[in-house]
Amino acid sequence: MQAAPARLALKDVAFRHGAREVLRGVSLEVRAGEVFGLLGPNGAGKSTLFSILAGLLPPAAGRFWLDGREIRAGARALRAASGIVFQSPGLDGKLSAEENLRLAAAMHRVPRAEARRRIAALLAGAGLADRAREPVDRFSGGMRRRVELARALVHRPALLVMDEPTTGLDAGAFQAFWDEVLALRREQGLTVVLTTHRPDEAERCDRLAVLSGGAVVACESPDALRARVPGDVVVVEADAPEALAADIRARLGLPARVRDGAVHVEREAGHTLVPRMVEAFPAGRLRAVSLRRPTLADAYLALTGASLEDAAEVAA
Repeated sequence: MQAAPARLALKDVAFRHGAREVLRGVSLEVRAGEVFGLLGPNGAGKSTLFSILAGLLPPAAGRFWLDGREIRAGARALRAASGIVFQSPGLDGKLSAEENLRLAAAMHRVPRAEARRRIAALLAGAGLADRAREPVDRFSGGMRRRVELARALVHRPALLVMDEPTTGLDAGAFQAFWDEVLALRREQGLTVVLTTHRPDEAERCDRLAVLSGGAVVACESPDALRARVPGDVVVVEADAPEALAADIRARLGLPARVRDGAVHVEREAGHTLVPRMVEAFPAGRLRAVSLRRPTLADAYLALTGASLEDAAEVAA
């Protein structure tokens, strides 16, 4: 039996900004009904790829398929099949949630009667039915984000494309936003593509394309990516982490790296390293030593040599 075609496929997509290669031969397949993440820090190329998928930028090269049918980048078929959530807020704050959705429905030529039913259902699903007629500038950041999600879905797209969708949200708003996205995927079979630099957000994806320097260096499930880091991660907090990392490399022969202000050492049976570390260095040099399992941030560092918190001079 022949497998169903990918909901969205890209092959050899490239983009240049002057002399700089922002995307270098990106090829991906996104399966119908999955949550697919583009993981990387600023400058990795993920937001440029989002802009191409949203029809905002023309690629320098590349081919695109939607449900097995080849299309042009930015083609009407792709725009019609996609709901877009931008990183920067795009709602009209003086209009109500209902009015913002009504404008989006009109742009997508959704018949009025259907639009009324759809808008009511989306705002109810977002927990905003009782505030549908309030100006959105009275809403919290999390509430506005849920309105933007509803607006992206007003024309019943098969594909939801989001750029860093939870930027600026607190923990409660983050959880509420993702509860709604995953419920929509579960109930409607929605396919989701998003860019993110957040490990906690990436954990919610079925698969992740790891982007570095405009190229895909891995495309696997979160579990498979974490498994690329052998053993445990020993984290050492110190007043002078760079100097301590250099001494660990020189005296213990271990691959110590500094990330987020602490020294990280990947090692099998990491529990055996903790007492060695305490014995090797005076107490005054070590504030704390802890042991944990690898995260997606560790996997990204192992694959690329860069931190997810790194930022390029020109974000992309």
